[in-house]
Amino acid sequence: MKVVRLFTDIFTITDFELRKVWHDSSQIFIRAVQPVLWLLVFGEVFAGTRLVPTGNYNYIQFLTPGVLTQSVIFVAIFYGFMMVIDRDMGLLHKLLSTPIPRYSIVLGKTLSAGVRSVIQALVVFILALIIRVHLILTPVSIIGVIVIIVLTGMCFSSLSIFLASFFKTRERMMGIGQAIIMPLFFASSAIYPIDIMPTWLKVIAHINPLSYIVEAMRALLVTADYSRIALDCGVTVLATAVLVTLASTSFSRIIR
Repeated sequence: MKVVRLFTDIFTITDFELRKVWHDSSQIFIRAVQPVLWLLVFGEVFAGTRLVPTGNYNYIQFLTPGVLTQSVIFVAIFYGFMMVIDRDMGLLHKLLSTPIPRYSIVLGKTLSAGVRSVIQALVVFILALIIRVHLILTPVSIIGVIVIIVLTGMCFSSLSIFLASFFKTRERMMGIGQAIIMPLFFASSAIYPIDIMPTWLKVIAHINPLSYIVEAMRALLVTADYSRIALDCGVTVLATAVLVTLASTSFSRIIR
């Protein structure tokens, strides 16, 4: 019964969060602007210069998993900001007054971030198909990418919620969101191979979970090289578990 109650609580929170998207779907298209610019402008320019060594694949193919990942973290990293808004509006206090455990609230919110990320990722997929990016779209690769997207959404929304428990204001959280996304993105293998990075940046890239997420997606969608897939997925799962735990333990600090 406890397990059933746990899943019921989680899916109740997830459904509540997803209804916000249903009532305001415009944010999906607004947040699609940045990935569109990366693929159509940055990607096309660098594909023409051929300055980035990408092996047997053109630069647009190489870049697409990175842009896909960026679109996911762009959705997830602002969950802490939305949590602060919910607190200011009194919604968070009402939610905490219910018998739902706090870890179920965090899991529900992070799961909704994962599902919303899948919806956001569809925009990138559609754009990639329109500009004729050759991707591996088999049932296995699609299911694998969806699982990784959900985990990534949960991972970075947990990070955002954890940070919200310390910074607590809308202005700080907006700044933190911007300060986290781009450094993580540039210090990963999203837009260039790790091999061409300077030594100090390689060290950061190897401890950056975003690098492993991008490589897992790239293996599923572009290269079909699964030699590192277990490591990449393992790091993604571990990072998600650690950050969900941290967000759950610090959650109550948001309302103090």
